[in-house]
Amino acid sequence: MVYRSLVRPVLFRLPPETAHELALHSLSLLPSRLLAKRVDYPALAIEKFGLSFPNPVGLAAGFDKNGIALQPLAALGFGFIEAGTVTYHAQSGNPRPRLFRLSADQALINRAGFNNDGAAAFAQRVKRPDCVLGVSIGKSKITPLENATEDYLKSFELVHEVADYIAVNVSSPNTPQLRELQQSDQLTSLLSALLARNRELPKPVPLLVKLSPDLERRDLEMIVDVIQRLHIDGIIATNTTISRAELRTEAQRVAACGEGGLSGKPLAHRSTRMIAELYELTGGRIPLIGVGGIFNAADAWDKIAAGASLVQLYTGFIYQGPNIAREINEGLAKILAREGFATLDAAVGCGAHERL
Repeated sequence: MVYRSLVRPVLFRLPPETAHELALHSLSLLPSRLLAKRVDYPALAIEKFGLSFPNPVGLAAGFDKNGIALQPLAALGFGFIEAGTVTYHAQSGNPRPRLFRLSADQALINRAGFNNDGAAAFAQRVKRPDCVLGVSIGKSKITPLENATEDYLKSFELVHEVADYIAVNVSSPNTPQLRELQQSDQLTSLLSALLARNRELPKPVPLLVKLSPDLERRDLEMIVDVIQRLHIDGIIATNTTISRAELRTEAQRVAACGEGGLSGKPLAHRSTRMIAELYELTGGRIPLIGVGGIFNAADAWDKIAAGASLVQLYTGFIYQGPNIAREINEGLAKILAREGFATLDAAVGCGAHERL
């Protein structure tokens, strides 16, 4: 493939964030008609939380934080795109360098810190692409934790009109104290306020919560209790991990990268197990979006069998290139046929017990 043999070696000679910005802005300048069009497979279409997805493969938050290349990205074959994470206050994020490649592990470490132009600029810029659009919202760094709910509400007010669903990011490891919002009282207060405002809208949007892969079983049980009690529409599992266990990259080089969330292949098993746990804890009644280490159709199938109705990728897109969504969908259609499932929905959770 041209990307892997020619383009990626050139991009990987550049600093990771420079390469990312170059690729994103190049995409934003390309007319969608010049990109490969999405090929849909009827068996892969799925409806969840009131939305119709042409296929289950999405682009995770973090790739297009400011929504500058949504339509070109949709043209690459993604069934949905999650833009952001957006914060109420525009912020530059953490000092550079803040993105690192671990090529031996097919992984990334990032501590970007929600760098974005702010919710108001996002809402003014964004035009909905030809696929489902999710918008991830997070807490502004300058906002004290005790004022987090107000901060999220301000972002929600600005972006809900351009979003098909909103993801509440309480799990990034790169904003101080953010993960404390996963605690029961904090999470209940935040989600209750967002739900109350959402119900006031003429057309409420689905609300999802994005969780950390570093949670213990007892934490998941508590969070599921909150989510079920409040009737939250879905769960995204998972964000990046702070773990550095079992990496192939030499320890000294990993340590030199410093703090940040690890994504890619090393996260695959951890996130799949959490999906299976969440599927078990919810009885399969709350739709799950599986994220973490998806590079091909077999990886996506692993998440679906564990209990995910939809999947997202980011690091796989960086390593595998612009055809990844089409390749995964083609492979998933073949896997469904091989396993004897007429629809994707029928396959969700078929192997959850085996992955616990």
